[in-house]
Amino acid sequence: MSLDVTDLRAFYASPLGAVAQRLVGRTVHRMLGSVSGLRVMGLGYAVPYLGPVRHAAERTLAFMPATQGVTNWPVSGRSASCLVDPTMMPLPDSALDRVLLIHAIEAVESPAELMQEVWRVLTPGGRLIVAVPNRRGLWARRDATPFGHGQPYSRSQLGRLMRDTLFSPEDWAETLYVPPVEGWLTLQTASAWERVGTGLSLPFAGLHVVEATKQLHRPVAVQARRAARLGARVLPVPVPVPAPVPGGA
Repeated sequence: MSLDVTDLRAFYASPLGAVAQRLVGRTVHRMLGSVSGLRVMGLGYAVPYLGPVRHAAERTLAFMPATQGVTNWPVSGRSASCLVDPTMMPLPDSALDRVLLIHAIEAVESPAELMQEVWRVLTPGGRLIVAVPNRRGLWARRDATPFGHGQPYSRSQLGRLMRDTLFSPEDWAETLYVPPVEGWLTLQTASAWERVGTGLSLPFAGLHVVEATKQLHRPVAVQARRAARLGARVLPVPVPVPAPVPGGA
C-alpha cells in the first residue's frame, strides 16, 4: 500500500526525516556518481535525493505513482514532476541513463512489472539504484515512517528480483542503522550508529541500497541447450527382419 504524498513530504520535513535523507542520500549519491550530461529519473518519492542531481544532469525527472499522488518539484522554475502509472511510463525506449527507485518497489502490486518497465526506458548499459526496506531492520517494523509500509525485502529476495528482470547487481550497501525514534539523543548520535553498523556489517540496517546495470540479453543455460539438441536428435529405429523359410529358394 502506497503512502500519500503529503505523509511522505511531512516525514522528510521532520528531524528524523532529515537524518534519513542525509544518511540515505550519502549512499545514493555515491552510487549515482557523476551525472554530468546524463538523463536521470527518480521514481516513487525520490525528490529529497534529486536536488544535487538536478543541477548537473542534462535532464532530471521526478515520476510519482498515481496511487501516491504528486507534488510540484522543484519548488521554483519549470516543474519536472509527473503523475504516472509506473508500469506504463510516458517515455520512449532507452530514454534514460540513470534511474533511482525509492519508496517505489515495496509499494506496488507487481514489482516485476515495474522493473520490466524501468528496463525498457533505460539505455543499454544504463544504471539503476534501488533503495528498499530491509525486512530484518527496525525501520520496516515501525509504521511511523514511510519505510515501515509496504513489502520489505531480504538481500536475496532483492537480488532474485533484479536477476529475474534482467538487471545485474554491481554494488550493495546497507544504511539507516540509527533506530527510527524521534529523540534528541538518537538523532545526535545518528552518524555514530552508521559508522558502527557499517564497520561491523550488522544485519539490522533499515535499508538495502543496490546499484545494478541493465542486461541486454537473457542468459541461456548451456546444459538446457544441449538437452534440447539431444532431445531433437533422430535415433535409428530397429526394423524386425522375418526369419528365413526352411527349404526356400
